[in-house]
Amino acid sequence: MVSVGDARDPVDRSRTVGEVGERRLIAELTRSSRALDVTHRPPDVVIGSGDDAAVIDSGGPTVISTDTAVAGRHFRFDWSDPRTVGARAVVQSAADIAAMGGRVTGTVVSIACPPDTTVGTVLDMNAGILDATHRLGGRVLGGDLVGADEVVLTVTTVGALDGATPIVVGGARPGDLLAVTGSALGASAAGLALLLDAQRRGTDELLTEFSGLVAAHRLPAPDLTQGPAAARAGAHAMTDISDGLVEELITMAAASGVQLSVAGDRIPVSDDMRSAAERLGVDLRDWTVTGGEDHELLGSFAAGSVPPGWTTIGEVHDGTAVWVDGRTVQDLQGWQSFGS
Repeated sequence: MVSVGDARDPVDRSRTVGEVGERRLIAELTRSSRALDVTHRPPDVVIGSGDDAAVIDSGGPTVISTDTAVAGRHFRFDWSDPRTVGARAVVQSAADIAAMGGRVTGTVVSIACPPDTTVGTVLDMNAGILDATHRLGGRVLGGDLVGADEVVLTVTTVGALDGATPIVVGGARPGDLLAVTGSALGASAAGLALLLDAQRRGTDELLTEFSGLVAAHRLPAPDLTQGPAAARAGAHAMTDISDGLVEELITMAAASGVQLSVAGDRIPVSDDMRSAAERLGVDLRDWTVTGGEDHELLGSFAAGSVPPGWTTIGEVHDGTAVWVDGRTVQDLQGWQSFGS
């Protein structure tokens, strides 16, 4: 029989999850979460990690969203360390809270992994989850640990509206302006293209030259405080850009029953993106229009009400189509969960 040791003792990070066991590892994950509660305990969390369930009192409507990330499909451990993988999973879920105009108050996390996964890998993923959640102003409320054939992270994020009306994706109105957050839309897609190119060519030369773009793919860093800011500005519609701008435009247009028109040269890009596109022989629009996983926000605002930190990229009209640079987007496609 393998001894798992006292729950108060540090866990040997080199051992596997199967050797240490679920109970001992959960105790360590809970301990890590509670250690941060000393300096960060949101008043709306009544009971947090360590009990059968969390209890929160948000004092108003609660926003909830769930996202799942699967190893080999949404992330790769040869490209990102476990801590970054954990933090990234939180960001992609939290962006949905911001897209409703809410602020993050907490997360609930489910970690599935093979029994030969090292304890260090799980603890590092958990550290990234804790860091990202606390950075966004929330607290890890608890979660689950289960065996599986591959590593799967499911993050459920809870948020509060603080008296604001939730912003739906289907509220865009003719006459509105379309705007996005961030200074480099498509940076995550550019980073992914660079990683794939390095794998194909067997050299890290461009990864070093364009390290900022690679970092943007490994861990997007959208300013999610812009969600509540948009709510205060009276945004009519909003969504986060997870599957690519074109997919979000199509969704917003269909839900709102309107026509959306975007000018490609208004979409914010960085000089690094332009240079990387030239070096790889890629049409920059492949990243800005169809690339996903930036988790920036797309909003529809009445003229004159676009808040600071947003870039106007288009307009809303009567009709039921989406146009980019005067052309319909019927041949453009962003991320597809069940695509090849």
